[in-house]
Amino acid sequence: MLYPLKFEPILKDKIWGGEKLNQHFNKASDSKDLGESWEISTVPNDVSVISNGELKGQSLQDLVNDYKSDLLGDKNWERFGNEFPLLIKFIDAKQDLSIQLHPNDELAKKRHNSFGKTEMWYVMQADKDANLIVGFNGDVDKETYLKHLEDNTLTKILNFDTVKEGDTYFIEAGRVHAIGAGVLLAEIQQTSDVTYRVYDWDRVDDNGNARELHNDIAIDAFDFEMENDFRIDYQKEKNTSNKMVSCPFFTTNFVEIDSELDVKNTHDSFLIYMCVDGEVEVSTGVSSEYISKGETILIPAEIKNFTLKSDYGKLLEVYV
Repeated sequence: MLYPLKFEPILKDKIWGGEKLNQHFNKASDSKDLGESWEISTVPNDVSVISNGELKGQSLQDLVNDYKSDLLGDKNWERFGNEFPLLIKFIDAKQDLSIQLHPNDELAKKRHNSFGKTEMWYVMQADKDANLIVGFNGDVDKETYLKHLEDNTLTKILNFDTVKEGDTYFIEAGRVHAIGAGVLLAEIQQTSDVTYRVYDWDRVDDNGNARELHNDIAIDAFDFEMENDFRIDYQKEKNTSNKMVSCPFFTTNFVEIDSELDVKNTHDSFLIYMCVDGEVEVSTGVSSEYISKGETILIPAEIKNFTLKSDYGKLLEVYV
């Protein structure tokens, strides 16, 4: 019988990373350049390992292979087979990330034999005046974009939003974006590590080398017809699931708990909970686990009933 699963974080230093993942979430790293904590992943060479219970030490990919629909849900097993469909991260940007975008499923499959990357962000903390870049600040076509790229004036046509805790953005494949300096966020995305960088602020590494850009292939990944509907408004009613994002790749709800919430999983899917504040107990009646701010737990699809308990906790609830 499966049970609520926790995983060893996969920690990644980045040129733009900082120390908040350690300071805020106690991620075990002394690095001053810690950019990402991959919480749940089956990306090749970065596969999550279970950290609790009798399956401790086994990989998530092994679990998918062994438990199939009991872990994923019937429809997800039919749709994805032994490919876990989501990649879950916490990200700390001490410096600006590159301006980038991701290909859709069709293009990613053709070029990289990968899923595309549609994703969403939930801001957990932001320094004063910190911002995100999402989309353009007006109507932009391919020719206009290429002219600004050539003239090194790309930032003049991008949309900058100053953000605060709780702000949520939906980043569809094909939309230009970047996380700005001073932002700590939770990211939910398709299982993909394909990113097309189009501008990296002219920075270089310690050896004087600039990071690779992908403008030759990125141009085909843009969707210049997108609506500016990337800001997500959502309810915050306590002790219930409040819909944030629902798309073909994932659904995410906001759950704030100050008592006890009985959950019935009717989605024919696993559930993932990212704790974005406080602490929450997850109890199946047979076993229980705690997740605190900056931790993540996976509830296998075969677990249909469980309880969330907390005096104060905020969760992102994710399923496919």
